[in-house]
Amino acid sequence: MAIHVLRLGHRSSRDKRVTTHLILAARALGASSATYDGERDPSLEESVRDVVTDWGGSFSLEYTDSWRRSIAAWRDERGGKVVHLTMYGIPLQDVISSIRDDPSDKLVVVGGAKVPGEAYSLADWNVSVTQQPHSEVSALAVFLHELLEGRELGRVFEGARLRVLPQEREKRVEERSPESKI
Repeated sequence: MAIHVLRLGHRSSRDKRVTTHLILAARALGASSATYDGERDPSLEESVRDVVTDWGGSFSLEYTDSWRRSIAAWRDERGGKVVHLTMYGIPLQDVISSIRDDPSDKLVVVGGAKVPGEAYSLADWNVSVTQQPHSEVSALAVFLHELLEGRELGRVFEGARLRVLPQEREKRVEERSPESKI
């Protein structure tokens, strides 16, 4: 099952850090790619490319000028299912098993500013990670952790130039030359 994240309504002047954190969380916690709509933001795209270059993996980020077309293409071309993360949905703990048991690729839709009502009707699952206000970054992280049952925490990112060497009390980062593998 491939996991792709669709970020709705990016506003570069207002959402730069949140969207960056959302995309980095998606990458680190098991998604293979992401798309964003709203305002095109070349610096966001460059930041994500730089992270992939330094920290490895094959994650990709794309821009779309129509989130509706992205959802339609996900269904029509990939046969995938759509999970919309919203505080108004069915509690995660009540629906995660059926999402996990469905073998199709998943498009995880997360909002920014006001999410259009149509997003709710286009989703196969509207899922809440609590019914309290919190960030889309935390909702995505909890959702991916539950979906992947913790397996994402041990992922190895091929082709990494940088790698953290876990330490109890200090920071250590190993830097490799481009031709060596971590």
